[in-house]
Amino acid sequence: MVLTGAIVNGATIMLGAAIGKFLNRIPEAMKGTVMQAIGLAVIVLGLQMGFKSENFLIVIISMVVGAAIGEFMALEERLNQMGRWLENKIGSKEKGNASISEGFVTATLIFVIGAMGVIGALDSGIRGNHDVLLTKSIIDGVTALILTTTFGIGVLFSAIPVFLYEGIIAIFATQINRLIPQNLMDQFILEMTSVGGIMIFAIGLNVLGLTKIRVANLLPSILIVAVIVGCLHAF
Repeated sequence: MVLTGAIVNGATIMLGAAIGKFLNRIPEAMKGTVMQAIGLAVIVLGLQMGFKSENFLIVIISMVVGAAIGEFMALEERLNQMGRWLENKIGSKEKGNASISEGFVTATLIFVIGAMGVIGALDSGIRGNHDVLLTKSIIDGVTALILTTTFGIGVLFSAIPVFLYEGIIAIFATQINRLIPQNLMDQFILEMTSVGGIMIFAIGLNVLGLTKIRVANLLPSILIVAVIVGCLHAF
């Protein structure tokens, strides 16, 4: 089912938040080790996907042009600004439930913003492969558990926008097959998977705290892959 990944992702967030509600304190050392394990697993997933390309020149050009576009548009900063705006709006209207509002906004931003959800939802819709979203589900479930110990039960409600966001992308992606020739789609999937793998690898590095790559600014690379593959197919 095309929505399997999105459903599992939403469910694990709710489960993680529910468990976190009953845990008053998680040792910092345990939090750190768990997040490191997740970061390493994400890096391996990204590497596996990154090597799928049959023409790595497409990947390089797509990443360079996409990064330039993302930086010019300041996608990461715009998303952060939107998050701060939402937090101010919700917080100001629900002073009596500040912790719920803060937890909801904070968790939603963490789970929604990023390349993994977009890439995973596209993969679910185009290939029926839910590996990326299932991996993201584990990360989000553990993160929800940890966030709930700090922000409260508001984190649980972030599962709703996550499901809607990933589900809409996945459903939209299923229609692509009806409009694009199969051989063109196969090539696009390979190159898109490779570009997405590099982004996921970057997310893993960020989770480990080794660097701070603005992954959201790399998202236009996926559109550039489509343009390049389409042009090569046409000519």
